[in-house]
Amino acid sequence: MGVRARGWGWRHGTRAAWAVRGLDLDVADGERVLLLGPSGAGKSTLLQGLAGLLDPETGDEEGVLELDGVGVRQARVDGVAAGVARTGLLLQDPLSQTVLARCGDDVAFGLENHAVPRDEIWPRVREALDLVGFPHGLDRSTSRLSGGERQRLALAGVLALRPRLLLLDEPTAMLDPAAADGLRRTVGRVLEETGAGCLLVEHRVAPWLPHVDRVVVLEPGGGVRADGPPAAVFAAHGEALARDGVWVPDRPPARPARRPGDSTGPRLLTAAGLSVARPGAAAPAARDVDLGLDAGTCTAVTGPNGAGKSTLALALAGLAAPTGGRLEASDLLADGAGPLPHRWRARALAARVGTVFQEPAHQFVATTVADELRVGPRVTGADPAAAEATVASLLERLGLARLAGAHPFTLSGGEQRRLSVATVLATRPRLLVLDEPTFGQDGRTWAELVALLDELRAEGVGVCAVTHDAELVAALADRVLRLPGAAA
Repeated sequence: MGVRARGWGWRHGTRAAWAVRGLDLDVADGERVLLLGPSGAGKSTLLQGLAGLLDPETGDEEGVLELDGVGVRQARVDGVAAGVARTGLLLQDPLSQTVLARCGDDVAFGLENHAVPRDEIWPRVREALDLVGFPHGLDRSTSRLSGGERQRLALAGVLALRPRLLLLDEPTAMLDPAAADGLRRTVGRVLEETGAGCLLVEHRVAPWLPHVDRVVVLEPGGGVRADGPPAAVFAAHGEALARDGVWVPDRPPARPARRPGDSTGPRLLTAAGLSVARPGAAAPAARDVDLGLDAGTCTAVTGPNGAGKSTLALALAGLAAPTGGRLEASDLLADGAGPLPHRWRARALAARVGTVFQEPAHQFVATTVADELRVGPRVTGADPAAAEATVASLLERLGLARLAGAHPFTLSGGEQRRLSVATVLATRPRLLVLDEPTFGQDGRTWAELVALLDELRAEGVGVCAVTHDAELVAALADRVLRLPGAAA
């Protein structure tokens, strides 16, 4: 499944700037290409274009983008009609790829759309789920999956189609280290056995290098900066790429200097024997959690996919009621609102606890990036002039100033993550509860996010980060709580 791009570009209908422009690229059938570039360089847009998912009624297109000499949208239509998947796309956000209530049905959905014979569908579903190490049965509700489990389910849906070209957009970003290693081995094995090609987007580069033949670096604003074998590209361009935020092997981003502050401040929140459950689930997702969150400290919550980390975060943030044990806010955090965060009114909660969800788009309510940042200060009654100064500062520091007038849903995954973090920083709460705050970041934006969080920690804000990011833990965490594993 060869790829050909000539002067190709795409601009979202609500955006002034082009996501990709002037792209000339050839990829041979069976070739495995790692796409690199700073956050917002258009990598995800290119993958969506190759999958035939960019609707010309929702944006502007120029140039040529083809699969085996056929325009990408026509190639997609022809493939479905012939019962053959030309491409298989794993989206950056696996939630947007979940369509049915049961896991088995969700994987079967694409096969049914391609008119695969009925007697072939369920063997291929089971084979794909086994390939990705999916831990649940066919009848498992998709609403009960963790982010990492959902990522594996989405990949199974792609692999079941047996596409000639795999398009993978940060496939390991929500996986724990063991699951990420397993997924890389699975993809490598599938590529070896099928001869399929692959275009892969990943910020954390080094573990994927054994599985790719070539590196292509997209230039923000248009074109290709570098193209060639990985060793040659990194030897010739490694220093410049690292400066621009690419996670170059052996050149990790510099950790910001830790700001001085009291190592332990007053207690903000106490969990004792705490159990929490996902909505609609009978069994707790996490149980018997003992944890204290203090002002001026950062606590990292880690553990395998399905261990209940995100559900615990919702409870700590006052957005889910405990199902057992005790969760109480101190007088310092409660400030007259009472000891039980899940009973606080929305305005009181927003002023005291800032929450970043695992899926960034779940917290967007405005139609522009700048207005999204104004929502929190407006709800909490902040001084308008001070709020505008905070908004301007966050836009600049997190590389969002040029996107101030853009709709949040048109941002890349990494840009959406930075915006979601910025929305809670804008309210200046006493406690931050962040679910995968560094997801989708290049090295430069990762360092700026870490620096911002460390500034707040040094000023006395309590930070709790649910994360698989070992670099974040090493740079910021004062203590680590590891949840032991998935509950039944």
